[in-house]
Amino acid sequence: MNVIAQCLIAFVFGSVVGLLVQRSRYCNVAALRDAMLFKTYRNTKALLVAMMILTMGFTAFITVGAGKPLHFDVGLNTFVGLFLFGIGMVLAGACTVSTWVKAGEGNVGAIWALLFTFIGMFLFSLLWSFTYWPPAPNTMTGDFNLAGLQLGFANAATLQEKTKIPAVVFGAVQTLVLYGLYRAILRRERAGAGADTQADSESAACNAWADNDKAVPQGAARVTAEQST
Repeated sequence: MNVIAQCLIAFVFGSVVGLLVQRSRYCNVAALRDAMLFKTYRNTKALLVAMMILTMGFTAFITVGAGKPLHFDVGLNTFVGLFLFGIGMVLAGACTVSTWVKAGEGNVGAIWALLFTFIGMFLFSLLWSFTYWPPAPNTMTGDFNLAGLQLGFANAATLQEKTKIPAVVFGAVQTLVLYGLYRAILRRERAGAGADTQADSESAACNAWADNDKAVPQGAARVTAEQST
């Protein structure tokens, strides 16, 4: 496949994904924020479904020897980076994907957030080149190294290599866990919908009873007035 074909495929794929994200208003920040703060799970369910599909697809590729999985060490630097990224998402009010969508729609705040995302990535690339994490590169071995504050790395490919168990098996286990979370959210939503329906029914019954109580004296007053005339 030549370069022009690759660019065309990337353009079509990116355009389709962008259209879907824009029309669905999907956002990773909303998937987590809305679930924790507002107890609404629309984006959370979409995130879980996407994770299930990607997990099975990715581990299936690894099992047959396709794909190029990344190997990166997990350590204190990972937790610090995730924490800072989470703060940035909350301040921007969107994840990176939805920030692109909002910027394309003309949202000035999203344009600024996107601009400083690139600035931050550029500055970090300079810092990484000079300092590295941790300072001694030989501690980034992929093995557990408490002195270097590194926890090693483990993904579908490394688990398959070390245990000789197909990666798709680990993917299936993770998918089942994600599906369990999805089912738990559905049960919570159904329970909440049932409680709301019952509350609405009780409120309607109370209103009907109150209306009947108001109607009886008025009817009695009319009968008394007719008898007196």
